[in-house]
Formats: sequence, C-alpha cells, structure tokens
Amino acid sequence: MLINCFQKELIEAGCDEAGRGCLAGPVYAAAVILPRKFKSKILNDSKKLSLEQRLEMREVIQKQAICWAVGVVDNNEIDEINILNASFLAMHRAIDQLMVIPQYLVIDGNRFKPYSDIPHACIVKGDGKYLNIAAASILAKTYRDDYMANIALEHPEYEWHQNKGYATAAHRLVSIERGLTPYHRRTFTISHPQFYGMPDLVV
Repeated sequence: MLINCFQKELIEAGCDEAGRGCLAGPVYAAAVILPRKFKSKILNDSKKLSLEQRLEMREVIQKQAICWAVGVVDNNEIDEINILNASFLAMHRAIDQLMVIPQYLVIDGNRFKPYSDIPHACIVKGDGKYLNIAAASILAKTYRDDYMANIALEHPEYEWHQNKGYATAAHRLVSIERGLTPYHRRTFTISHPQFYGMPDLVV
C-alpha cells in the first residue's frame, strides 16, 4: 500500500500529468489534497490499474479528497511553449483551482517550475510511492482519456478512443496519409512506422 504523503507538517498537494508524449490532444494535470487518514489498497500509479479500477478510484478520490482540480493545456499552447513548459503550466492551472491553498507540493518526475512561493519536492515515480500523487495521476489520465474519446467522434480514423493520441504505428500512418487535424501537435515529429523498432505502447 502506498504512503499517504511525503511530509506531515504542512498541507500537501500531489501533482501529476497525463499526455506528455502524445502526438495529438492536450496535456492534462491534476492536483489533489487527501486527508491524512486516507488509505487505499487499490490506489496506485494509473498505468498499473485497469480502466475499471481507474474509474472506481476516480469516484473515491473525488468524494474523499479535501480538494482536487484538473488543469489543461491544449495542443496549440504546447506548440507555442513546448511540452515540458506545458506540463508545468497544466499543473499550475490545477493548483490555481484548489479550494484549499497547499503549503507543500509533491510532483511526479524530476523537474518542476516553482509555483508561487510554495516549496515542492520532485519525486521520480512518485505516483507509485505516494497516494496523493497517485490520485493526481488517476484524475489527469481519466479526464484526458474522456476528452480524447470525445474528439475521436470527430475524427474516428485516428482511433483516439483507443490510442489516446499516443504514437502508435496506426496513428502515425493515418496521420501521414490523411494529414494532421486541428488537434495534432505541429511541433511533434511523425515518422513512418517502418522506422520504429519498438512495439506500440498505449496505457
């Protein structure tokens, strides 16, 4: 079972993002403040859970969290400021919306742009260590997946309801053959699948 939080002296928000490596769609981020006594044997890194478990945990998080919020940066903004800065901005937008101002932030990964004067810690694979970061990973991923499934109705040939905008061989090929949609990131390189030796990975 994951640890509730990184430190216990200050009000702490866990933050994580989803969609950083995609060819299309926005990057989502979430910030979550959990009660100190919150426990879960299921909650974990969103990539380690099934769709059913992610949706179940989203309901639990939204009901039991002290507060939570989701921030979004669309593909046009990503092209303007680059994906790293867009990921930071999405987290900042999520933190902006929290009904309780956190006193400490824990970020999944190894880099972060400081938010105001709130101290923070970057934790590699933090979504598999701390419940508040795992909760943020669940919200960011499920809300982004919902969005990608919705825009897939406009462009079904890209199969975003399945690949979520990630660079699968099929997604790259149809993007080359049919061109880019208004949802694609223009600054991301889309190469022909034959040049990729790795199998598709969609989680």
